[in-house]
Amino acid sequence: MSSAIRFDNRVAIVTGAGGGLGRGYALDLAARGASVVVNDLGGSFDGKGSSSSMADAVVAEIKAAGGKAVASYDSVSTSAGGKAIVESALDAFGRVDVLVSNAGSLRNAPIDELPDDTLDAMIEVHLKGAFNVARPAFRLMKQQGYGRIVFASSAAGMLGNEQQAAYGAAKAGLVGLMNILSLEGAPHGVKANALLPTAMSRMAAAMDPKLMESAGALYAALGDKLGNSADPSFVTPLVVYLCSEACDSTHSIYSSTLGRYARAFLSMGEGWVGPRMEAPRAEDIASHWAEICEKKGAVELASLMDEFAVVARQLTAG
Repeated sequence: MSSAIRFDNRVAIVTGAGGGLGRGYALDLAARGASVVVNDLGGSFDGKGSSSSMADAVVAEIKAAGGKAVASYDSVSTSAGGKAIVESALDAFGRVDVLVSNAGSLRNAPIDELPDDTLDAMIEVHLKGAFNVARPAFRLMKQQGYGRIVFASSAAGMLGNEQQAAYGAAKAGLVGLMNILSLEGAPHGVKANALLPTAMSRMAAAMDPKLMESAGALYAALGDKLGNSADPSFVTPLVVYLCSEACDSTHSIYSSTLGRYARAFLSMGEGWVGPRMEAPRAEDIASHWAEICEKKGAVELASLMDEFAVVARQLTAG
C-alpha cells in the first residue's frame, strides 16, 4: 500500500472550482491538508453571468469539514484577474504550491457557422485564462523551488470532436503551454502535466444531443460495467496525484475516461531522409510517402531538440 498522499503546508489554487470537476479537486486537496483558493466566476456553463455563490458554497463545504479555503471570484480571462487569483493565495496563505488550471466554458457550433464571439470566448477563458494564472503562479513556484501545475486540456482538442473547433483548438493549445512550461520549470522543481478528462458535468450535459447519441449507445452497451465511472469523482484521484509531491511526472499528457487512466504519447516515425544539398520535389515526397507514414520504429519525443537529435542520428548512422 502506498503512503498517504498529503498536502499539509501546501497551498493550492483551483480555477473553475465552483462545481463539477473543479469542485472535486478542491474538496479532495483540502481534505488532504492543502489550503485551497476556490476560484470561480460563478457564471453559466457557457461563460455568461457571474455570482459569488458557487465559490462560496465550496469554501463553506471545505471549512465545515475542518479544512482551510478562501474564495476568489476573479475571471481568468484577463491578466489582472489571473494576478488577483494568485494574490488571493498569497494574502490568505503566503505561498502557492499547486495550480489546477481548470476554469472553462463551452459553446459549440459547426466551424462554418462559428461566430467570432464564440471563438474569442473559448480562446480567452481556456487558453489565455491558463496563461493569465500560470504566469504569476510560475514566478512564485520558480522562486521557492517547488510547484505542481495541471492544465485541463481535452480529448476534443487532442483527438477531435464535431462542433468543437473553437473549444478543441483552445484546449489543444494548453498542451503546447504545458510542454514549454515543463521544460522551463524543470531546473526549478516545477512540474507540469496536461489532463484529458471525461465526465458528466454541466458542460457535458449541454452537448448537442445528436453528438451524444454515440456516447449514449456506448454507455447503454456497457450497462452495469459502466457503474458510476462517468461521475466527476473518478477524475479527481488522477489530478490529486499529479498535484502531489509524490508524483515525479512532468511534460506528460494523461487521460481519465470512465475510470480508465492512461498516459497519452506524442511519437514520431523514422520517416524518410531526403537529399542534403537540394530540396526534394513534391514528386519525391509522393514516391516515399509509405516511408514517411510508417509507424514502425516510432519514438516518443519530449522536445523540439529531441526531434533534431533523431534526425542527427539518422544522418550519421552507417
